[in-house]
Amino acid sequence: MELRDYLRIARRRWLLIALTAIIAVGAAVALTVTTTPQYASTARVFVSTSPDTSAEAYQGGLFSQQRVASYADMMNGLELAQRVVDQLGLHLSAGELSGMISASAVPNTVLLNITVTDPSATQAQRINGAVVTQLKSMVGDLETPPGGKHPLLKVSVVDPPSLSTSPVSPKPTRNVGLGLVLGLLLGFGLAVLREILDTSVKNIHEVHGFNDVPLLASLPHDPEVHKQPLISSLASHAPRAESFRVLRTNLQFLDVDSDSKALVVTSSVPNEGKSTTAVNIAIALAEAKKSVLLLDADLRRPQVGQLLGLESAVGLTTLLVGEIKIYEALQEHQPSGLKVITAGAVPPNPAELLQSNAMRDLLIDLRRRYDIVIIDAPPLLPVTDAALLSAEADGALLLVRHGKTTKDQVTGAVERLHGVDAAPLGVIMNMVPRKRGIRGKYGYGYGYGYGYGYAPDAADIKPTRKQKREAKELAKQEAKRAKRAKKSAHS
Repeated sequence: MELRDYLRIARRRWLLIALTAIIAVGAAVALTVTTTPQYASTARVFVSTSPDTSAEAYQGGLFSQQRVASYADMMNGLELAQRVVDQLGLHLSAGELSGMISASAVPNTVLLNITVTDPSATQAQRINGAVVTQLKSMVGDLETPPGGKHPLLKVSVVDPPSLSTSPVSPKPTRNVGLGLVLGLLLGFGLAVLREILDTSVKNIHEVHGFNDVPLLASLPHDPEVHKQPLISSLASHAPRAESFRVLRTNLQFLDVDSDSKALVVTSSVPNEGKSTTAVNIAIALAEAKKSVLLLDADLRRPQVGQLLGLESAVGLTTLLVGEIKIYEALQEHQPSGLKVITAGAVPPNPAELLQSNAMRDLLIDLRRRYDIVIIDAPPLLPVTDAALLSAEADGALLLVRHGKTTKDQVTGAVERLHGVDAAPLGVIMNMVPRKRGIRGKYGYGYGYGYGYGYAPDAADIKPTRKQKREAKELAKQEAKRAKRAKKSAHS
């Protein structure tokens, strides 16, 4: 990974990183609050000899330095601790007390620092005083030669045991700071791990082999879509309605030389918003005064009739078995003027009906009658219906749900299409977070729509400079495409 990849992960997973850091800081605070405060008492002693000459003093100094290092280690011994326990009558074992005592020799000196920690500052000072006393006694016993009366070394107190006024642990600032740093590192590590394990599609070009497949639009996530699924019921400046107009514009540049088009709208798996998208594409095209027919070819879970409020008992299946004519199956969605053929009764053999000669002849007839035929088909992976229809039509518009559909599912769907000599004409990214924009081959599809998203009660709000710049850029691109399309049509 490059630095930009890590920055992208941090921007995308900032909430996970922040939550992990907050939890780590909370744990540090809880640990600080629940930890018993410890007070330290420190004493400093001087280990020396009693020389008669300067030469003896020099030798004695070297001797004392060597001994000081040994006494520093001896401070954690059980013998010294047991003597202190016996002297003070402590309700502690020698092992417990030895863990409270620490000592360090000052380099190149004969000074020894002795520290005792205890939950009570007074008790720490009292124990340290006993430690110094017992150290003097032990040094006297160890450094007195056999038969001698005076020890070779003596211990003198330089600084008596101190009485601490503030605990040495816990340290709130250090603990919280350390918790924050560790939390950020752990959160970022979890973010990277989640990014590596996350195989969902957030950019269609992340999928292998999709560099040449155009992204036609990026449809924004709208929590109100279940209440108002159709763009004909939305305000003209609503972000979702605007995004479908962008999609409508981009569809005009697919196979510009063809007089009529038959486009299958499908997805990899269920619950990606396929039927709602197909209906809204057809409505957007009909609002542009195009001759459009919406055909519900999802004979397993038909949704078009329910979404448009039309009769579903008579439709495609009735046509294919020859019970009615096309004009008898046609219905109209009054708000948009869209012509619709619903699915009809659910048959026991959908795949056989969709690959029949009757279906092939019907598509040929519909293409003669209408400029564009939008076909709502089942998902590609569970059944073969959409692949069969795509082979008879001009191709498929593959719907991909942002952050939900996996790369393997998209790859498998495309392989289904290639298996019948069909291919995806373009990709529609659905349910994109509002602040996310994805760039496609045919321009920009913004999650919040290309429009400025005026609220009904704030129509006088002016667009931002960024929105004006984006709109201007998109307008230039559309003008260039229109010029190329016109030139191609003349040639």
